[in-house]
Amino acid sequence: MKIPTLSIIIPVYNEEATISRILTTIGKVELVKGIQKEVIIVNDCSTDKTLEAIVQFIDDNPGMNIRCLRHPVNMGKGAALRTGISDATGEYLVIQDADMEYDPSEYNDLLKPVLAGFADVVYGSRFMGSNPHRILFFWHSIGNRFLTFLTNMFSNLNLTDMETCYKLFNTHMLKSIKLKENKFGFEPEVTIKISRIPGIRIYEVGISYYGRGYEEGKKIGWRDGFGAIYCIIKYGLFRA
Repeated sequence: MKIPTLSIIIPVYNEEATISRILTTIGKVELVKGIQKEVIIVNDCSTDKTLEAIVQFIDDNPGMNIRCLRHPVNMGKGAALRTGISDATGEYLVIQDADMEYDPSEYNDLLKPVLAGFADVVYGSRFMGSNPHRILFFWHSIGNRFLTFLTNMFSNLNLTDMETCYKLFNTHMLKSIKLKENKFGFEPEVTIKISRIPGIRIYEVGISYYGRGYEEGKKIGWRDGFGAIYCIIKYGLFRA
């Protein structure tokens, strides 16, 4: 019997301080049932020493299955994810940020509903469960819940955390939808479009969240929130 593979897609832009740490953490994770790991890094034209750090890590860890894809110009997180998704070969696929806000040891929590035969898609919710969550910005939490509410309204889902990074998919199903967004609009677009697949089974599990502030490198801002609202309306009302 063929052993399944989990494709781990990491969009990267100016993360020289954390990229080696997140890759080291991923390398230590042992997946349930012997599932293999395929790590696909998409360097979105970083202007710092991120690429050098990635190349050095790959050279120092020849036993890890890592590929680094590169954008010649900065195109945005959504574009980087589309590049990574198109190159994925695993049966399952999970999105991983490079900033240490999410814990790769929880991949197994995301995989369990899929491997048990219940789910096709699993979202890791920062608002469920008893795992540790760093306390950060009030207005960010309000904005997140509002965007999740709007997405639920258009998709007829009852998610608690649409904006979460941790989304695990059946790769074949994910590749069956056409994604267009280049920036943070990827989150509502993929959620709304994946919800339209007939018979799709979407689950949530509680995850940890070790968030960072802007002084620590956080990139998303209020303008991205307005962009997400536009995408929710666009993809919710029209089958774009």
